[in-house]
Amino acid sequence: MSGNRRKASLVTTVLVGGAMLLTACQDTDAGTDAGAPQTSPSATAAAGAATPSGSPAATAGASGGTGKDNKSGGGTGGGTGGGQKPVGQVCGANDIAWSTKSETQAGGYILVVAKAKPGISCTLPAVHPTVAFGSDGTEAGPAEQSAGKQITLSGDTAAYAGVNPKTTSANGGKELDSIIVAIGHNDPEPVSLPVGTITVDKPVVTNWHTSPKDAVPSQ
Repeated sequence: MSGNRRKASLVTTVLVGGAMLLTACQDTDAGTDAGAPQTSPSATAAAGAATPSGSPAATAGASGGTGKDNKSGGGTGGGTGGGQKPVGQVCGANDIAWSTKSETQAGGYILVVAKAKPGISCTLPAVHPTVAFGSDGTEAGPAEQSAGKQITLSGDTAAYAGVNPKTTSANGGKELDSIIVAIGHNDPEPVSLPVGTITVDKPVVTNWHTSPKDAVPSQ
Protein backbone atom coordinates (compact mmCIF):
# COMPACT_ATOMS: atom_id res chain seq x y z
CA MET A 1 0.00 0.00 0.00
CA SER A 2 2.74 2.51 0.92
CA GLY A 3 4.56 1.81 -2.37
CA ASN A 4 1.46 2.57 -4.43
CA ARG A 5 0.91 5.84 -2.56
CA ARG A 6 4.48 6.99 -3.20
CA LYS A 7 4.09 6.19 -6.90
CA ALA A 8 0.80 8.09 -7.13
CA SER A 9 2.31 11.05 -5.30
CA LEU A 10 5.29 11.11 -7.69
CA VAL A 11 3.02 11.11 -10.74
CA THR A 12 0.97 13.94 -9.23
CA THR A 13 4.11 15.97 -8.56
CA VAL A 14 5.36 15.49 -12.12
CA LEU A 15 1.98 16.55 -13.59
CA VAL A 16 1.73 19.62 -11.38
CA GLY A 17 5.33 20.63 -12.14
CA GLY A 18 4.74 20.27 -15.92
CA ALA A 19 1.61 22.39 -15.72
CA MET A 20 3.46 25.12 -13.84
CA LEU A 21 6.35 25.04 -16.33
CA LEU A 22 3.91 25.32 -19.26
CA THR A 23 2.17 28.27 -17.60
CA ALA A 24 5.49 30.04 -17.02
CA CYS A 25 6.46 29.65 -20.68
CA GLN A 26 3.16 31.06 -21.88
CA ASP A 27 3.52 34.06 -19.55
CA THR A 28 7.03 34.71 -20.87
CA ASP A 29 5.87 34.62 -24.52
CA ALA A 30 2.98 36.94 -23.77
CA GLY A 31 5.29 39.41 -22.05
CA THR A 32 7.71 39.34 -25.00
CA ASP A 33 4.90 40.10 -27.47
CA ALA A 34 3.55 42.93 -25.34
CA GLY A 35 6.97 44.59 -25.14
CA ALA A 36 7.72 44.48 -28.91
CA PRO A 37 7.62 47.91 -30.68
CA GLN A 38 4.41 48.54 -32.62
CA THR A 39 4.06 50.80 -35.70
CA SER A 40 0.88 52.85 -35.86
CA PRO A 41 -0.41 55.73 -38.03
CA SER A 42 -0.13 58.15 -35.10
CA ALA A 43 3.50 57.20 -34.54
CA THR A 44 4.29 57.69 -38.22
CA ALA A 45 2.60 61.08 -38.21
CA ALA A 46 4.51 62.10 -35.10
CA ALA A 47 7.79 61.10 -36.73
CA GLY A 48 6.96 63.27 -39.76
CA ALA A 49 6.02 66.22 -37.59
CA ALA A 50 9.32 65.95 -35.79
CA THR A 51 11.25 66.89 -38.97
CA PRO A 52 12.33 70.55 -38.53
CA SER A 53 10.84 73.01 -41.00
CA GLY A 54 14.28 74.53 -41.39
CA SER A 55 16.00 71.24 -42.30
CA PRO A 56 18.32 71.21 -45.35
CA ALA A 57 15.77 69.30 -47.44
CA ALA A 58 12.97 71.73 -46.65
CA THR A 59 15.21 74.74 -47.24
CA ALA A 60 16.41 73.39 -50.58
CA GLY A 61 12.86 72.84 -51.76
CA ALA A 62 11.76 76.34 -50.77
CA SER A 63 14.84 77.90 -52.34
CA GLY A 64 14.34 76.01 -55.60
CA GLY A 65 10.75 77.20 -55.88
CA THR A 66 11.69 80.80 -55.20
CA GLY A 67 14.46 80.74 -57.78
CA LYS A 68 12.08 79.46 -60.43
CA ASP A 69 9.55 82.13 -59.59
CA ASN A 70 12.21 84.85 -59.74
CA LYS A 71 13.35 83.68 -63.15
CA SER A 72 9.80 83.78 -64.44
CA GLY A 73 9.23 87.22 -62.97
CA GLY A 74 12.41 88.52 -64.59
CA GLY A 75 11.22 87.36 -68.01
CA THR A 76 7.94 89.15 -67.58
CA GLY A 77 9.62 92.38 -66.52
CA GLY A 78 12.09 92.23 -69.41
CA GLY A 79 9.28 92.20 -71.97
CA THR A 80 7.44 95.21 -70.57
CA GLY A 81 7.47 98.29 -72.82
CA GLY A 82 9.60 96.59 -75.53
CA GLY A 83 7.22 97.61 -78.37
CA GLN A 84 7.69 101.41 -78.17
CA LYS A 85 10.06 103.33 -80.46
CA PRO A 86 12.76 105.46 -78.84
CA VAL A 87 12.00 109.21 -79.11
CA GLY A 88 13.55 110.66 -82.27
CA GLN A 89 13.67 107.41 -84.24
CA VAL A 90 12.71 107.61 -87.91
CA CYS A 91 9.06 106.80 -88.58
CA GLY A 92 8.01 103.72 -90.48
CA ALA A 93 4.82 103.66 -92.54
CA ASN A 94 3.21 101.38 -89.95
CA ASP A 95 3.80 103.98 -87.20
CA ILE A 96 1.52 106.46 -88.94
CA ALA A 97 -2.24 107.01 -89.18
CA TRP A 98 -2.71 107.95 -92.84
CA SER A 99 -5.39 109.86 -94.72
CA THR A 100 -5.71 111.38 -98.19
CA LYS A 101 -7.74 114.21 -99.67
CA SER A 102 -8.37 115.16 -103.29
CA GLU A 103 -7.61 118.85 -103.96
CA THR A 104 -8.44 120.95 -107.07
CA GLN A 105 -5.74 123.62 -106.71
CA ALA A 106 -2.87 123.66 -109.24
CA GLY A 107 -4.76 121.49 -111.65
CA GLY A 108 -5.64 118.89 -109.06
CA TYR A 109 -3.50 116.86 -106.68
CA ILE A 110 -3.70 114.43 -103.76
CA LEU A 111 -2.95 115.72 -100.28
CA VAL A 112 -1.37 113.01 -98.09
CA VAL A 113 -1.75 113.58 -94.32
CA ALA A 114 0.42 111.75 -91.78
CA LYS A 115 -0.07 111.60 -88.00
CA ALA A 116 1.67 109.36 -85.48
CA LYS A 117 -0.42 106.56 -84.04
CA PRO A 118 -1.37 106.93 -80.35
CA GLY A 119 1.61 106.46 -78.02
CA ILE A 120 4.23 106.84 -80.79
CA SER A 121 6.72 109.67 -81.31
CA CYS A 122 8.91 109.48 -84.41
CA THR A 123 10.61 111.69 -87.00
CA LEU A 124 9.94 112.09 -90.71
CA PRO A 125 13.27 112.61 -92.55
CA ALA A 126 13.98 115.77 -94.56
CA VAL A 127 13.15 114.16 -97.92
CA HIS A 128 9.99 113.59 -99.90
CA PRO A 129 8.01 110.40 -99.18
CA THR A 130 8.36 107.44 -101.52
CA VAL A 131 5.16 107.23 -103.57
CA ALA A 132 4.56 104.51 -106.17
CA PHE A 133 1.70 103.75 -108.52
CA GLY A 134 0.37 100.59 -110.08
CA SER A 135 1.70 97.07 -110.35
CA ASP A 136 4.75 98.26 -112.31
CA GLY A 137 5.87 100.45 -109.38
CA THR A 138 5.97 103.77 -111.23
CA GLU A 139 7.52 106.17 -108.69
CA ALA A 140 6.82 109.87 -108.17
CA GLY A 141 9.77 112.20 -108.64
CA PRO A 142 10.54 115.24 -106.46
CA ALA A 143 8.29 118.26 -106.93
CA GLU A 144 10.76 120.53 -105.08
CA GLN A 145 14.42 121.19 -105.75
CA SER A 146 15.34 122.10 -102.17
CA ALA A 147 15.51 119.68 -99.28
CA GLY A 148 12.75 119.68 -96.68
CA LYS A 149 12.96 119.73 -92.90
CA GLN A 150 12.69 116.97 -90.35
CA ILE A 151 9.28 116.80 -88.73
CA THR A 152 8.63 115.06 -85.41
CA LEU A 153 5.22 113.43 -85.26
CA SER A 154 3.58 113.04 -81.87
CA GLY A 155 0.07 113.59 -80.57
CA ASP A 156 -1.94 115.85 -82.90
CA THR A 157 1.04 117.05 -84.96
CA ALA A 158 0.46 116.37 -88.68
CA ALA A 159 2.69 116.40 -91.76
CA TYR A 160 1.48 117.01 -95.32
CA ALA A 161 2.79 116.05 -98.75
CA GLY A 162 1.21 116.82 -102.12
CA VAL A 163 1.14 114.30 -104.97
CA ASN A 164 0.53 115.37 -108.57
CA PRO A 165 -0.18 112.11 -110.43
CA LYS A 166 0.01 113.64 -113.96
CA THR A 167 2.40 116.39 -114.96
CA THR A 168 2.13 115.92 -118.72
CA SER A 169 -0.31 117.70 -121.00
CA ALA A 170 -0.67 114.84 -123.47
CA ASN A 171 -3.54 112.44 -123.32
CA GLY A 172 -3.01 108.98 -121.93
CA GLY A 173 -1.59 107.52 -118.77
CA LYS A 174 -2.56 104.75 -116.35
CA GLU A 175 -5.94 104.79 -114.65
CA LEU A 176 -5.49 103.85 -110.98
CA ASP A 177 -7.40 104.17 -107.69
CA SER A 178 -4.68 103.88 -105.04
CA ILE A 179 -1.12 104.90 -104.23
CA ILE A 180 1.60 103.14 -102.27
CA VAL A 181 3.43 105.28 -99.69
CA ALA A 182 6.60 104.52 -97.74
CA ILE A 183 9.03 106.48 -95.56
CA GLY A 184 12.06 106.12 -97.79
CA HIS A 185 13.05 103.23 -100.03
CA ASN A 186 14.10 101.03 -97.11
CA ASP A 187 10.74 101.13 -95.34
CA PRO A 188 9.82 97.43 -94.86
CA GLU A 189 6.06 98.03 -94.55
CA PRO A 190 4.72 100.50 -97.15
CA VAL A 191 0.98 101.18 -97.11
CA SER A 192 -1.63 101.34 -99.86
CA LEU A 193 -3.92 104.37 -99.69
CA PRO A 194 -7.19 104.77 -101.65
CA VAL A 195 -7.37 107.97 -103.71
CA GLY A 196 -10.25 107.50 -106.13
CA THR A 197 -9.71 107.15 -109.87
CA ILE A 198 -6.65 109.04 -111.11
CA THR A 199 -4.62 109.20 -114.31
CA VAL A 200 -0.92 108.68 -113.73
CA ASP A 201 1.80 110.00 -116.04
CA LYS A 202 5.16 111.29 -114.75
CA PRO A 203 3.92 111.89 -111.18
CA VAL A 204 5.70 114.11 -108.61
CA VAL A 205 5.49 114.52 -104.83
CA THR A 206 6.52 117.34 -102.47
CA ASN A 207 8.59 117.14 -99.30
CA TRP A 208 6.85 116.84 -95.95
CA HIS A 209 5.46 120.12 -94.60
CA THR A 210 3.77 121.19 -91.39
CA SER A 211 1.20 123.28 -93.29
CA PRO A 212 -1.06 121.91 -96.05
CA LYS A 213 -0.73 125.13 -98.12
CA ASP A 214 3.03 124.47 -98.44
CA ALA A 215 2.40 120.99 -99.85
CA VAL A 216 0.86 122.12 -103.18
CA PRO A 217 2.88 120.46 -105.98
CA SER A 218 3.81 122.28 -109.14
CA GLN A 219 2.47 121.02 -112.46
